[in-house]
Amino acid sequence: MRPKSVKQQEHKAMTRKGVGGILLKMSPEDMLDNHFRLTPLQKSALKKLHVATVRDLLYHFPARYEAAGSSGEAARLVPGTKVALIGALTKLKAKKLWKSKRNVTEGWFEDVSGKVKVMWFNQPYMASYVPQTSVVKLSGTVGGKAERPYIANPEVEAVPAGAMPQGIFESPSSLKLGASSYFPVYPESRGVTSRWFYHALERVLASDVLKRFEDPVPADIRERYHLPNLTRSLLAMHKPKTEREAEAARKRFAFEEIFVLQISRAKERAENDTLASFPITDAKAHAEKFLAALDISPTGAQRRAINEILVDFGKPHPMARLLEGDVGSGKTLVAAATAYTVVHSRPPQRTSGTLQIAYMAPTEILATQHFQTFIEYFSHLPINIALITGKICKKFPSKVKRGETTDISRAQLLKWVANGEIAMLVGTHALIQKSVKFQHLAFCIVDEQHRFGTSQRRELAHKGDSASHFLSMTATPIPRTLALTIYGDLDISVLDELPPGRAKVTTIIVKSSERERAYEAIRRELASGRQAYVICPRVEEPDPAKWNALQAKSAKAEAVRLKKEVFPEYEIGLLHGAMPAKGGSASGGKPNKESVMKDFADGKIDILVATSVVEVGVNVPNATAILIEGAERFGLAQLHQLRGRVMRSEHPPVCFLLPETKSELSMKRLRALEKGDDGFKLAEADLENRGAGDLYGKSQWGVSDIGMEALKNPRLIEAARTEARRVVAENPSLSKNPMLAARATAASQEIHGE
Repeated sequence: MRPKSVKQQEHKAMTRKGVGGILLKMSPEDMLDNHFRLTPLQKSALKKLHVATVRDLLYHFPARYEAAGSSGEAARLVPGTKVALIGALTKLKAKKLWKSKRNVTEGWFEDVSGKVKVMWFNQPYMASYVPQTSVVKLSGTVGGKAERPYIANPEVEAVPAGAMPQGIFESPSSLKLGASSYFPVYPESRGVTSRWFYHALERVLASDVLKRFEDPVPADIRERYHLPNLTRSLLAMHKPKTEREAEAARKRFAFEEIFVLQISRAKERAENDTLASFPITDAKAHAEKFLAALDISPTGAQRRAINEILVDFGKPHPMARLLEGDVGSGKTLVAAATAYTVVHSRPPQRTSGTLQIAYMAPTEILATQHFQTFIEYFSHLPINIALITGKICKKFPSKVKRGETTDISRAQLLKWVANGEIAMLVGTHALIQKSVKFQHLAFCIVDEQHRFGTSQRRELAHKGDSASHFLSMTATPIPRTLALTIYGDLDISVLDELPPGRAKVTTIIVKSSERERAYEAIRRELASGRQAYVICPRVEEPDPAKWNALQAKSAKAEAVRLKKEVFPEYEIGLLHGAMPAKGGSASGGKPNKESVMKDFADGKIDILVATSVVEVGVNVPNATAILIEGAERFGLAQLHQLRGRVMRSEHPPVCFLLPETKSELSMKRLRALEKGDDGFKLAEADLENRGAGDLYGKSQWGVSDIGMEALKNPRLIEAARTEARRVVAENPSLSKNPMLAARATAASQEIHGE
């Protein structure tokens, strides 16, 4: 059933609660439903947009601004150009084309200069869904010939009536353009439109609520960086008189968001540095002994990172460090070398036993692999190493067979961890369960750290009787400005060299007409006993009832098609984020992420069809080919991570990129990936060309669009970081600025990119 018309919904939503039309007084923290009648659909949409209070509404900033009537005229269109027109849609009708039998909605767009034909293919509902006769903004690319132009599949937005100058349109059939009007266009969700936000904010700004806002940015900082105050900035964001005024306000809010984030991180770091940690004795000598026994020589970057960690071990407070390393750069070796020094240190006032280490990985497969890796590194030492996951508890060495592992009960393992008999415990989220208690936990290592939340990290780091040294590791290339913002409480080490001998990936952009070429290459890899990935942008097929749905290949449909039409002789598995994490099995019960990944790692699945859920946390060296559908829909850094899934052995890997659209910008980005293999350079290029919101999906980092755009400005980031550290150093409790303290606490809870 279709929702009521936009006009009906918004009229209802704009009706204020109150008696006799008297406006209720507003406060920043008031819930919106105290002042607006909201339908269930609107409440759901606002929740999705994280808009619950009056403050949230005022901080829901326009995505852009439009100047009505200034973008183009219907009578003077040039084929091949992109246009934005203000006018009315009329005579929309759904029909089928005679030859192709395709569904098409046809009609006319009209402004004061004339009219142009518009068409939507395979969207028959457009005739009843798109508002007709009312004022709309129509955006799209002009097709056809100069004498008979048309616009195919344009985007349509209702123009807020209050944003138009008086007299722009007298009637739908007699359109008159007046002077340009500058009005905001807000991010929307199904149920609330840009027009709803426009009128809601008109009412909010007409109240005296701005007088009740406290500016979180101290006056001296605003003066130092020439930033407008909060009231002036909010008015300029929602009702700008000029483009310059709106831009100045955006810069102020960009600084505010980054500044608040840096305050929260500076507070966390200051609190960390007041804690005491275990002393690690003779760390440098033990690390050199470990490295000298290796068959390979560490890279200069690995040695540099190890030394930075060892220096931290010598400080009186616990280490807080992020280790960034591209795919295959050798982060595990750095972790092993530094862990080696910890297991050679005695607990305080003890002549036997060792300090303990916890190593947390995001999946059972990875945890098991790291367990085996550390056994190889430390098998000659008289220490116990254990593994704990949701299902498995193992210990090395076995008392019966000295050189092997043994299964043990969870109760027995927890007892040995608690009394200090287990020197190193490797595991998944099971490590942070309340039942897991350490005696002398000195060093915590978290692999693929952005899979874990801040609270989980803290739980692990404080499980012992003293604060632990903490090393966070990631293979996701992060631009420096983003790292300084999100991980402002951590020192950063970077592995910017790859060990010799790694097979380089060959990346190939494939046209739709050349798809068989990619399939043949994958078939050759499978015939050689190896495995492959096929990555799709979405889980389900697009909903044909949604006129703005993402038209992209789905993992579910593609898995069925590949099995039926392309690779019937091979076993094909499916993996996506909507699947349950655990429970059942890929072969027996209902499939879940863990069981499918295990079957792929064990070689039971030949081709894994998946979404970007495999971006990190999957290590299957036998997989040597990857095909990425709709490649232009992913960020460069994300694409680099995805192709990293096949860069884990000596076999030459291959990555096929299949774009659905071939715009100049998207092809430029994909060609950069085709030619380059430095993840950090690609991440910086993506930040510059595509925007940080598209790097990994801004929801991962908890940073707004404005904050993400600020990441392109290193000077702003450094200024916000410097000021935040100064403010926290002078007033650690932030008692002089309670609003800033509240915002910093909220920011710390929202950011979950760790």
